[in-house]
Amino acid sequence: MTLETWLIYLVATLGLSLTPGPNSLLALTHGAIHGPTRTLKTIAGGAVGFACVIALSMFGIASLLTLAEELLLVMKIIGGIYLVWLGIQVWRSPAPGRSDMTNDGVCGWHMARQGFLAALSNPKVILFFGAFLPQFINPSNDLWIQFLIMMLTFVLIECLVELFIAGFAKSVSNWLGRCGKGFNRVCGSLFVLIGVGLPLSN
Repeated sequence: MTLETWLIYLVATLGLSLTPGPNSLLALTHGAIHGPTRTLKTIAGGAVGFACVIALSMFGIASLLTLAEELLLVMKIIGGIYLVWLGIQVWRSPAPGRSDMTNDGVCGWHMARQGFLAALSNPKVILFFGAFLPQFINPSNDLWIQFLIMMLTFVLIECLVELFIAGFAKSVSNWLGRCGKGFNRVCGSLFVLIGVGLPLSN
């Protein structure tokens, strides 16, 4: 992979990471509730999930899902159910920004697991990477080195974007102290809408 190709991939990855999705929404919610430092656990879980998604794409799972429409539908339904469940949990969460709210009992592993599962909850991401990554591959060079570079680049950019989102959410904590419950309900509703719309999408 040449430097020029990598720079184009970097810009495309940044654009993809800035597109709203389950993980960015989760980073926003956790950032508001737990703060950016604790949300690093969520972001780390999502990073592992995205690395797995890219690895699956590299091994040709995207082609398998394209051929097996029934398998894709099953994965969409499972992913959709998880996002609906996650939306309900966000809806019922304590309002962020409250001075009496404590996060000491929140398990870091639980936050990381949510980030990981959110990254895996949409099988269309696998299909996207299956079509996205080959555009930047040079067949005459070492494929595994190129795959590794693209994986690390995407994961790093995604983590930085999600950390920025989490920090932004914490910076408006005063506003959330007044409207925090409504914020939870909006985010929870978005998760539910994504989860319901996932199995219905083409």
